[in-house]
Amino acid sequence: LVEPRTRDVGISFGIVGSIIVLTLLVCFAEKCAKCCSEQSAISPQLYALVEKVETMPLLRLPLVIITIGALLVIAILNLPLNQNLNKCNGTSIEEDVECQCIPYYLYCCMLGFTACAMFLRMNYELKLLFLFIAFAVYNIIFHSHLYLVDSYNLTLPNYSTQGIMKKPVIMAGFYLSLFFVTLVVLSREIELYCRLDYLWKKKFKKEDEEIETMEDLNRLLLQNVLPAHVAAYFIEDNKLNEMQDWYHQSYDCVCVMFASMPDFKVFYTECDVNKDGLECLRLLNEIIADFDELLLKPKFSAVEKIKTIGSTYMAAAGLNVTPGQENNQDQERQHAQIGIMVEYSVAMMNKLDGINRHSFNNFRLRIGINHGPVIAGVIGARKPQYDIWGNSVNVASRMESTGQLGKIQATEETCKILQGLGYSCECRGLINVKGKGELRTYFVCTDMAKSQGMGLN
Repeated sequence: LVEPRTRDVGISFGIVGSIIVLTLLVCFAEKCAKCCSEQSAISPQLYALVEKVETMPLLRLPLVIITIGALLVIAILNLPLNQNLNKCNGTSIEEDVECQCIPYYLYCCMLGFTACAMFLRMNYELKLLFLFIAFAVYNIIFHSHLYLVDSYNLTLPNYSTQGIMKKPVIMAGFYLSLFFVTLVVLSREIELYCRLDYLWKKKFKKEDEEIETMEDLNRLLLQNVLPAHVAAYFIEDNKLNEMQDWYHQSYDCVCVMFASMPDFKVFYTECDVNKDGLECLRLLNEIIADFDELLLKPKFSAVEKIKTIGSTYMAAAGLNVTPGQENNQDQERQHAQIGIMVEYSVAMMNKLDGINRHSFNNFRLRIGINHGPVIAGVIGARKPQYDIWGNSVNVASRMESTGQLGKIQATEETCKILQGLGYSCECRGLINVKGKGELRTYFVCTDMAKSQGMGLN
């Protein structure tokens, strides 16, 4: 805008402009790819280029060096290349505008410094190197054109009273030095803040990871104490949970099982040989842990362990239904849960039989099952416990307590469903059940139950 539009100026600015445009295209290749059609052949290449620029610092560094170098060079390039400036003298400088370009080049150099300082994420040492080289080169070029600087003095009004303006070389050096020092200090401050910002982000990221780890640990611990769907209820932060004081859910059809080892009471003794009963409890823990391990099998995913009472194991099937959807289950699926509970009972017998062979014991399970409506809930604010209540639970407990070793006892209603699933049941007859009077019960005929029953006989 200030210099005459010569060929040299046009070529130099055209080259630098092309370099900057190409650099910007590389940096914003992702946006260019979005503008292109997805079926275009150039689109994948642009995305690949973006990925390389983002992941390869050695590719970003040359782009920065080329851009800064072009801006710093174009600021002063035309001063030494312009041969017409050699013709400037004291008489022609007032008539030729081209000879009055010293302030223009000085301002361009300052803008070049500023452009270099705009790269906030560039390393401070590299930025300092660029600024220092440019500062030295600019001063050398200005000092090499003293004839032009001295001639510029003649164009100034009140020449004898201009102070520092009496020596434009000193003026140029002063302004360049001021800009150089200011930008160096500013660049150092920016890098310190960037480093501090990086450290804070790293600290926050580590804290977030620790929080996520603690949340995962708490979730895992909660899921070990409560069923998965109940644990999710307490983990989720929603207003519905805040409106309710405690978790409870009603179910229309749940199969409940109690399995006990009456022989363990005889087996448990406190003496020096078994470390005051510690070894007995260790064996009981191994048995219960093996029963829990069976629940990890996909076929028993519908079975939920409720609790253990001494050597009695309590479980239920049909509790993992989505709240509000238990009434929408078809009858066939509800009945299938009863069959799954019978299979789990048989698997427990098989597991206990294997433990007996390795520990030289003869424990037998006494199992009782029943199905019907129950209410599930979590009791306690500290050390919460998930449990189920209802008449169906009480009857299942009575089926276990009045049963026989090595057999699965069920009520008449449960037995009819099992017969529909292909199981055979043996009628035991009427037995007196506490609080229920006389009930007709059945033994579920399974291969394991038959073999254990024959072993007892």
